[in-house]
Amino acid sequence: MRVSTWYEALYKCQQQGQGYVLITVVMSAGSAPREAGCKMLITDDQQFDTIGGGHLEFEATRHARELLAKNEQSQTLVSYPLSSSLGQCCGGAVKILYEVHVNHHQHIAVFGAGHVAQSLVPMLAQLPVQISWVDGRERFFEDLPLHMVNLSNVKAIDNDDPCQVLEALPDNTWVIILTHNHQLDYDLVEAALKHPSIDFVGMIGSQTKAKRFRTKLAHRGFTPEQIAQLISPIGDTSIPGKRPVEVSVSVCAQLIKRLHKFDTNNSKAVPQDAKPHSAKTLQASSLEDKL
Repeated sequence: MRVSTWYEALYKCQQQGQGYVLITVVMSAGSAPREAGCKMLITDDQQFDTIGGGHLEFEATRHARELLAKNEQSQTLVSYPLSSSLGQCCGGAVKILYEVHVNHHQHIAVFGAGHVAQSLVPMLAQLPVQISWVDGRERFFEDLPLHMVNLSNVKAIDNDDPCQVLEALPDNTWVIILTHNHQLDYDLVEAALKHPSIDFVGMIGSQTKAKRFRTKLAHRGFTPEQIAQLISPIGDTSIPGKRPVEVSVSVCAQLIKRLHKFDTNNSKAVPQDAKPHSAKTLQASSLEDKL
């Protein structure tokens, strides 16, 4: 469906977590291109609907993108005389309200499309997040049920070099590694820890696997601070069970706490996964064969 109206674009932007400016003519006096109440929506690269065209619309679009570039929620009311100063000769005047809605949605990259990922991604998609779902197996996504991949905030990426995809991720992406291949898991962990703006790297696996990876990272020259960014086994350790759906709920719980910066002890507003994992964290120990 082609999006053309401001309200269709508004719905699309909110579903996809894209920043936008809603422009509304709140007052129209004399001869003016459009009446009060008309709207248009501006993103960083698109325009939807119109407030009448001409120099007024050009100036409104330019100003909207200036406001959007500040990445701050705001409401601004601006008066425009439709005179030669604006390149118009209508002789009227308008007041325009700019409502800036920035994208605060967290971006999450899920690597792997096995049983756990297939359970997890539809759960995560119900949160205010944007998801890149990456798998290197050729045409793997084509065989998945449509309800898993046809989600407005999920982008399925079929790429035989997942590390290349990881390197191009947006700043502050949270990385979740659930692949079927231990070597690929390690390569992704290395690439993620080298990424300058990724501070959460979660990986499924046993305590033994996690220990081996951390030892290998130390031998490769990674600092203790970098290695500490690897959360493995991933998930909220208070939720038991090894079934894919149970692990998925566990991972969702952990990420929801991060989204809300919730500490169950109410002592600090820090993510729960910042605390050391106990030796009892075994929930994902046998799942690698199911991926």
